[in-house]
Amino acid sequence: MRYQITGKHIDIGDALQTHVKDELGTVVGKYAERPTDANIIFSKSAHEYVCEATVHLSTGLTAQAKAHATEIYAAFDDCSQKMEKQLRRYKRRLKDHHKDRAEPVELFGASSYILASEGETEKAEPETLQPMIVAEMETKIPSLSVGEAVMQMELAGAPVLVFRNEGKDGVNVVYRREDGNIGWIDPQD
Repeated sequence: MRYQITGKHIDIGDALQTHVKDELGTVVGKYAERPTDANIIFSKSAHEYVCEATVHLSTGLTAQAKAHATEIYAAFDDCSQKMEKQLRRYKRRLKDHHKDRAEPVELFGASSYILASEGETEKAEPETLQPMIVAEMETKIPSLSVGEAVMQMELAGAPVLVFRNEGKDGVNVVYRREDGNIGWIDPQD
């Protein structure tokens, strides 16, 4: 597994990097069969250290965890525990869905745009119907089953996930509804 351990405006020593590799490697190795890479970012927010960890699995799933603590090692340990709980919770489902998958999840490129929101101080009628684009980025859309997409959305803590449905080869969307249930949009051909 490849590790990328960085600090935002703080110095990350060799001892912390070794601790992160050992602990995270143990946790991920215990619950995930083929992890590909892990990104760990440390930062400081007021008097607390913040640790954000993202682990990408070859199955296409991404597990994310974030923790705060007054000491940097404690922040990582809390983050590691959250990651372990998340992976443990989904271990059975991950194995069931991916036992027949020999290759990693196929990804295809797409454009992702961030549009400016209308403020309350704006005029009631816009000058143009074209939205103002604040940022344009490239994103990857995974090819998953509906169950895998729901798991990916829950693991990432995202409110919505766009994916290519393996069964029908079309683009689908799963999202968390206000009533707590999961919605699935499956457009007709």
